[in-house]
Amino acid sequence: MFSDWSVRRHFLKRSPVCFKSRSFGAAWSIHGFVTIFRSTMSGEDLISVDYEVFGRVQGVFFRKYTQAEGKKLGLVGWVQNTGAGTVQGQLQGPRSKVEEMQEWLKSTGSPKSHITKAEFNNEKTIDSLEHSSFNIVK
Repeated sequence: MFSDWSVRRHFLKRSPVCFKSRSFGAAWSIHGFVTIFRSTMSGEDLISVDYEVFGRVQGVFFRKYTQAEGKKLGLVGWVQNTGAGTVQGQLQGPRSKVEEMQEWLKSTGSPKSHITKAEFNNEKTIDSLEHSSFNIVK
């Protein structure tokens, strides 16, 4: 069976295909691109939120750990260093998983990081994911 966010390769054909994910909703594969839509079955909204993390978060593999944690939770988005010494990015996915990632960004981070605060802005409900994976932006 498929996990919430996984898609087997045979669904990525060059013709429209629709299938139901156990808790997430419908995914359409058209010309090899997959778009996942908000579930009407689970009732959980997809959300998008921007974030910025302050403290000792550069030079301590914070972006790499953030990407790994985001992928582990099935989220999409991006993460990058800023010129001000912070890390910023965007998270997208089911509300409960985004909230779990927000807590991780506030309190855990990478092993050698020291987080002083994390800010979250521009939270909004979205109909479909705007990213296809979780990327580190250089």
